[in-house]
Amino acid sequence: MKPKSARQPCALVVDDEPDIRELLEITLSRMGIETRAAHDVANAKNLLGNHRFDVCLTDMRLPDANGIDLVRHMQQHFPEIPVAMITAHGNMESAIEALKAGAFDFVSKPVDLQMLRKLVNTALELPEQTATAQPPSKHQLLGDSAAMQTTRKTVAKLARSQAPIYIHGESGSGKELVACLIHEQGPRRDSPFVPVNCGAIPTELMESEFFGHRKGSFTGADSDKAGLFQAAEGGTLFLDEVADLPLSMQVKLLRAIQEKAIRPVGAPQEIPIDVRILSATHKNLASLVELGEFRQDLYYRINVIAIDVPSLRERRDDIPELVAFFLQRIATAWQTEAPTIAEDAMQALYEYDFPGNVRELENILERAMTLCEHDEIKSADLQLPTGQKANNKSAASSAQGLDPLLDNTQREAILTALEKTRYNKTAAAKLLGLSFRQLRYRLKKLGID
Repeated sequence: MKPKSARQPCALVVDDEPDIRELLEITLSRMGIETRAAHDVANAKNLLGNHRFDVCLTDMRLPDANGIDLVRHMQQHFPEIPVAMITAHGNMESAIEALKAGAFDFVSKPVDLQMLRKLVNTALELPEQTATAQPPSKHQLLGDSAAMQTTRKTVAKLARSQAPIYIHGESGSGKELVACLIHEQGPRRDSPFVPVNCGAIPTELMESEFFGHRKGSFTGADSDKAGLFQAAEGGTLFLDEVADLPLSMQVKLLRAIQEKAIRPVGAPQEIPIDVRILSATHKNLASLVELGEFRQDLYYRINVIAIDVPSLRERRDDIPELVAFFLQRIATAWQTEAPTIAEDAMQALYEYDFPGNVRELENILERAMTLCEHDEIKSADLQLPTGQKANNKSAASSAQGLDPLLDNTQREAILTALEKTRYNKTAAAKLLGLSFRQLRYRLKKLGID
């Protein structure tokens, strides 16, 4: 445990059952945490106004009000204090309601003391809420548009919760980046962030990939294998394209989230897990639920709190900053100088709809750097698709880079030029009518050493 300061951390325990209060106080005391107890909401509010707390544990059912009322009060007046809800066993509806109200996490009765200790330690790891910049990270959400400012504020707020988050946005808009930032700005930042593309795992291997397996549990299982949930233990599991999960796997995932436990294939019993679930898809999950292609109960479990990632056309003011960032990043990777971008090219980018969003912008700029002359990108170098039909396909075509149908022809032309110039790349580029940078890019794309 890493308390926020040198002083002894203090917890507020709110429960009308003396035995439960005593159990929690003894457990927290053994963790080196001072406690103050209240038997109802009114008494808890009084203590909050007169003492400093680092964490709060409250029962759902209290004599004078619902525990969720206390959660809402703390969100309004003491948002810096993480509050965890104690719910009746199996009452996921109450737990979800508490999370939506702003609870940090929940624990079910009878209280599992090991899970409780983990929860409290995680809460005490939360960074202080300040007006200063976000913690240093190699990941960042670029742009100062109103949409991105709102997104950054939402990410910072959601990072303090342990609630499952559903991230919705178009392909290429940055959903995984948002998930990574939620993880990095929260108390699990020192534990693994495990992203998985649900659509890339063969159906017959899904259970083993997610939950692991025991040696001999099926043909080819020559040894024990940990699954993705175990790999993310203590951290965050990001389920990208969660809509692609088959219904059979959705049932197993639902149980894992509800019970906070998994059973590896071939194992005799379940094992507890401590993992935060983030999920994303570019599809409309609500529509898939109506069509019967996605389980409604799982939808409600992973969609406790939702965040929408804006498309690039919703934040066009960010295009210049993104262009400068990507050109410099590409130039650094190629060990060359970043080109400038002509006014007509920037105007063309402003007017383009970017169905492939930020990912498409990066691909367009990478291609333009190979085509531009005199270190200046002009509108023709962007090769933006024209017409609605072309727009709909541009994200995929941009991602492919050089047209695969031309690869062999280009490869032969480049190899011939290299042979004629005795592998002098500068001379070969001149012979091909390319700049040295353009040739180097093509060599990299075609895998020519």
